[in-house]
Amino acid sequence: MKLLIADDEIDVREGIRYLLNWSSLDYTICGECKNGQDTLDQIIRLQPDVVLIDIRMPHLNGLEVVKLARENGFAGVFIIISGLSDFSFAQEAMRFGVTCYLTKPIDEQELEKAVLDARQLLLNEQGKQKRMIQYRDRARESILHDILLNQAGYSLLDCHDLQLDAAVYQVVLYTSYQQESFDTTWDFAGILRLANHNHNSLEHIRIGNNNVIILKGDFAIKRFEELADHYISQPQKGSPLDGLFLTYGRPVCSIQQIHLSYNDAQQLMKRRFFCSFNQHVLCYKDMPVEFQPQGSDFVMENTYSQQLSDYIQSGNRHMMLELLETLRQALYCSSLEISKIRHYLADIMIQVKSSIIYGYGNLDTLFPNNAAIIYTIEEKYYLYEILDFFILQFEMCMNAIGSPTRTSVLDNILQYIRHNYQEDLKLGTIAELFGYNSSYLGKVFTKTTGKNFNVYLDEVRIENSRRLLMNDHYKVYEIAEMVGYGNVDYFHKKFKKYTGISPAEYRRTHAGADMKMSAP
Repeated sequence: MKLLIADDEIDVREGIRYLLNWSSLDYTICGECKNGQDTLDQIIRLQPDVVLIDIRMPHLNGLEVVKLARENGFAGVFIIISGLSDFSFAQEAMRFGVTCYLTKPIDEQELEKAVLDARQLLLNEQGKQKRMIQYRDRARESILHDILLNQAGYSLLDCHDLQLDAAVYQVVLYTSYQQESFDTTWDFAGILRLANHNHNSLEHIRIGNNNVIILKGDFAIKRFEELADHYISQPQKGSPLDGLFLTYGRPVCSIQQIHLSYNDAQQLMKRRFFCSFNQHVLCYKDMPVEFQPQGSDFVMENTYSQQLSDYIQSGNRHMMLELLETLRQALYCSSLEISKIRHYLADIMIQVKSSIIYGYGNLDTLFPNNAAIIYTIEEKYYLYEILDFFILQFEMCMNAIGSPTRTSVLDNILQYIRHNYQEDLKLGTIAELFGYNSSYLGKVFTKTTGKNFNVYLDEVRIENSRRLLMNDHYKVYEIAEMVGYGNVDYFHKKFKKYTGISPAEYRRTHAGADMKMSAP
């Protein structure tokens, strides 16, 4: 507590200074005054907590000092010192909140009691003010919370009193960049306040695990965007800003629209999954212009796994990477929940794995088991991490399939046919898959194998159907489908062309025979 002593008699001032052990009473004497005008000036300048003031002083008497000090906003405690004949002045001073006066000569015990009472009065008042500020802050925070969620009674709000009378607003959310931690170790709202040199340029509250900032006015928004562009989008490694992740919504022009900016920022916070490596900021401009519906073809028709399997078997790394990028873009524009995207990606990987192992049984050890695939995809925070996992697995497969004994692309094509004969194979499709012109590939194929593409494919299919016909596990029409013929009559025609007998006759002739057929 700061104490100011005001009396025109130096002996009285010195007596008061040494009468009590002021430090033990938690007081510091901040000044002494010998006239009324000097007292008023020091009160305004020093803002003491308690003023011991004599009624009779030159220039201004004590009563005038009390009155003028109150008019200047002084809220400290006055203790009047007076003679018995000045009691009427002391009574008038009470109209200005003076509740204590002492008569000369000053009694030590009375003075100690007066200053201790004043100290307690001030502490009580400070406690009340602190509680009032807390109540007001809580009420203000509750109002801001309702505005952000569009639950406020806007007609009842005093925008000027709430300091929400700006021409433009923008909502920013920020949290820890480390997703496993919700504790933000750096006060970004404080950084923005310093950048704006204005404590009223923003509002800051917390909702859930996110800190919410409402920027107020063009200057505050401009300063924030400069900070986001230069220091947060690519922060220096190890700097405090490197620990932040933030999103921000569109600028809006009224408090009734603030919830729109908040919704933008909130949706972007949910889309952290799509961030690239070391990306710390998502802007409302990063939101896809148009979302694909949840039942879109790319989700329902799961064609990615088959195409990826084809590119892996053909060793076409370029097309594999291009297809994964197409997949990334499709998922980015999808309205699917992140959990469903993870499940979808796990399905793709498992289907690719099944397709590769079906054709190349000796490659099953290259892939993690299905549970490990699902766990790996679930534990990744970002889509790019999952796609990196895909690329690693697929390149390992391509390296394993690309045996050094196959010295030409045509060898790769023949092997691809032998492993995928059951599919609807076309020369044009295979040419595109391996990066060839269809007409050129047809000529090279015939020249190298001595057969055209369709004949070679038929021979592979018929050879495999002969193997399947040697047991009774499958019906003839099932075998036709298994080797790539959708029409059983067409299968009969082709089978008889290459073997001279029907499938049923072949089965009767060779039933139970222990024969091993190999495809050409």
